Amino acid sequence: MPIGIFFGTDTGRTRLIAKQIAKKLGDAAAAPVNIGRTTLDDFLAYDCWILGSPTLGDGELPGQSVGLSQPSWEEFLPQLDGVDLRGRTAAIFGLGDQKKYPDEFVDAIGLLHDALLARGVRIVGRWPVAGYEFNQSKAQDGEHFLGLALDQHHQPVLTEARLDAWLAQIRAEMAAPVSA
Repeated sequence: MPIGIFFGTDTGRTRLIAKQIAKKLGDAAAAPVNIGRTTLDDFLAYDCWILGSPTLGDGELPGQSVGLSQPSWEEFLPQLDGVDLRGRTAAIFGLGDQKKYPDEFVDAIGLLHDALLARGVRIVGRWPVAGYEFNQSKAQDGEHFLGLALDQHHQPVLTEARLDAWLAQIRAEMAAPVSA
């Protein structure tokens, strides 16, 4: 079964990265889907996901409460309440601006991570914080982010290499057996 790719977006940058990921993975991934335009059943049709989100406002997930005209992660995640997601695996990527929002840089990665981990999902794809300049992030755990951090405002030239390295990493991690 292919990997499901789901994303939230505001400006379209996260959608573009999701499309890049799908192209790089080829037949191993399904076509990317905006999380605000999917159903719970379509989401649950996959055992492995790559999930993407920008961080908005004061470190929030995209959704209607932060001014988006359409539903996004904020509206989708509550649908997972009570759903047992054990045995599923996710990797998370997030877009942020480390200079304009150094205190909320890629917080969405941390928010998605925590929401999925609480529901039993195995999370893969930790990424080093080296090479970024920010003050704090809900996505940071020691010397790593809980997913791939991308800054399309200030480090776009690094995106391609970061994507390639991260995708190689998560493919191996997703294929590894789940430890008991």
